[in-house]
Amino acid sequence: DARLAKTIEAAITRDVPPEQREALLRDYAAPYVALGCVADVALPRQRLVLGGEAASWGLIEQIQRQAPNCQIMNHYGPTETTVGVLTYSVKGASAQPASKTVPLGRPLANTQVYVLDQQLRPVPMGIPGELYISGAGLARGYWNRPELTENRFIANPFVKEPGARLYKTGDLVRYLPDGNLEFLGRTDNQVKIRGFRIELGEIEALLDQHPGVHQSVVSVWEEQDNKRLVAYIVSNKSQQPSVSDLRNFLREKRPEYMMPGSFIFLKELPLKPNGKVDRQSLPEPNQIRPELAETFVAPRNEVEQTLATIWQEMLQVEKVGVNDNFFELGGHSLLVVQVHSKLQGTFNQDVSITDLFKYPTISTLSDYLNQGQSEQSSLEKVQIQAEERLNSRRKRSQTRQKNRTAEKT
Repeated sequence: DARLAKTIEAAITRDVPPEQREALLRDYAAPYVALGCVADVALPRQRLVLGGEAASWGLIEQIQRQAPNCQIMNHYGPTETTVGVLTYSVKGASAQPASKTVPLGRPLANTQVYVLDQQLRPVPMGIPGELYISGAGLARGYWNRPELTENRFIANPFVKEPGARLYKTGDLVRYLPDGNLEFLGRTDNQVKIRGFRIELGEIEALLDQHPGVHQSVVSVWEEQDNKRLVAYIVSNKSQQPSVSDLRNFLREKRPEYMMPGSFIFLKELPLKPNGKVDRQSLPEPNQIRPELAETFVAPRNEVEQTLATIWQEMLQVEKVGVNDNFFELGGHSLLVVQVHSKLQGTFNQDVSITDLFKYPTISTLSDYLNQGQSEQSSLEKVQIQAEERLNSRRKRSQTRQKNRTAEKT
């Protein structure tokens, strides 16, 4: 019955990457908070499991403010260990440990974790080290990739059990004073953005295959809890590709989530004394419109100007042309959600998220919105005419009825 269905719904646990949860909270939950029904819209009533990437304390505060009775669990575990190995139950704000992000927690049953240095020696509490995992959930290895399996799944030197292994996660962690583990970053160039695991070197290798690219480096920048890939390009002197060229080149070979949000062209890459690229010295992405294949065309009417203002705010660029592609300016699926929320509050008509993917430029989206308003105006005009005809018939009918009544009298 309805009461049983509601009980089941209330017990549902949702597990999403924190970045997606923040977007949902920011753009969809807020309008319902005042109505007291935010849990029905964006948050479960009893338990929320965060996973996929590091969770910020700011996100926890938002959730606790909007759903104070919802138990929050931070969950960690790579696919190679059957996903779940560490868990942390978030307490009240006053009980938060002194960690930059929400701790990964402690190991689950039948799981052992080790924080080791490069010589596979345990590190003291508070000292960063690489996380290694062993236990019943360990995978056998990678399908048809024996070299990678040998590199990541190594013999476990801490137990006497024959065949016992450790999984080398590549995640840098440290023990907190209370025994929980804190995530610090990656030991290699592998990152997670919006829940996707990405090898930066893989994107760099593809960019270097472009005939107009002499050298490339891909890095991750985080602004206002929004992570994005940034590609730094040193072009060949004879041919400098446009951002559109590079995006189309990558799009043919890799999925959209591996697409850099920004492309920055440099004369040369900053180097360390040993000749390696100095990633810390790479320039910060600016807010200048990138060099796209499309020539800049300024907004020509009020609708286009309103859309351009929204895009500038979401994409953090100084100006947007009406023919610029939202995704070529650095847009992605989560930003689409935020733009959709802005549009719903600005234009008095229905616009779906699918429409934003279908019309990725201000020009095409503006035409779609104007067409919708025109159709709505036409429909309203037809309705008004129909009502006028109906009222006219009613008046004639009432007049005839009055005349008959008068004749009988």
